[in-house]
Amino acid sequence: MPELEALLDAELSAPVDAAVTRMVDAIRARHRGVSAVLFYGSCLRHRTVSGVLDFYVLVDGYRLSHGSWLEAALGWLLPPNVFYVEVDTEDGRLRAKYAIISARDFGRSARGQRLDCRIWSRFCQPTRLVWARDEAARTAVLRAVRGATLTAVDRMLNWLPGDGPIQSFEPGELWRTAFRETYRAELRGEKAETIDALYAAQSERFDRVTVAALRALEARGKIRLVSSGTVLEVASDPGWRRRARLAWRVRRPLTKARGVLGLIKTPVTFDGWVDYGVWKVERHSGVRIEISERQRRRPFLHAGPILWKLLRQRVLR
Repeated sequence: MPELEALLDAELSAPVDAAVTRMVDAIRARHRGVSAVLFYGSCLRHRTVSGVLDFYVLVDGYRLSHGSWLEAALGWLLPPNVFYVEVDTEDGRLRAKYAIISARDFGRSARGQRLDCRIWSRFCQPTRLVWARDEAARTAVLRAVRGATLTAVDRMLNWLPGDGPIQSFEPGELWRTAFRETYRAELRGEKAETIDALYAAQSERFDRVTVAALRALEARGKIRLVSSGTVLEVASDPGWRRRARLAWRVRRPLTKARGVLGLIKTPVTFDGWVDYGVWKVERHSGVRIEISERQRRRPFLHAGPILWKLLRQRVLR
């Protein structure tokens, strides 16, 4: 098995807490046609189950896996659909947020073939394949995660400063730049130090993946890896990088607009989404948000002042 696939395969196969498996069983019981379930996000990074667990649920098709034609249509038009679930156990209540997307759409997005950058920017990071229906589903997930990693590293090279034929950089510079750029394309109020901590907390892992991904891109003829020491040196076409940066400047606001549309459809599938959204913004920005009962009941009618305040304070950008 090639170097990058071996690294990612071992990572996907790493064990998880029994509570995570318990939650996956509960999610699978709610939907038909599930082919695989991936665990990712802050709870995985911090090795805890006390927060809200994050999952991506890959399915065969939207109509089969959803309870209504409206949910299925929204999932097909603007994937993924996001759901929330709670499970009571002898050790306390477990909470999870999970996105449902077809395996086909997941693979395309991971390879950068869709406008949205959320999937490849998330799944170039550590993840666990908690459940797969069969070996074919497992292979498809590994292929998609590999695609997400290569897409991420490919795009990252374009965002590094400099227009010369050879780029010199440390892996940390590559990943910190990438996470800052992709977070700017989303409606998320993360602090700079929180974004940078994504790399710092697992720097050895990201360093190994960087070199393996660059070698895979070199095998495709996209770049030439000149040096793979502490400081990496990569040769590529400066004109190609300039065009890619221009394309990203066009893509980024469109991606953010797509995020707004996704937020609008959230009430269809996500019970208690207003309180969850407020908690999420407070958690990542440190800004306290007061919301009235009227705004909670009719957020689209009465939450305008809060959104304006958050935009003005650059909590949401």
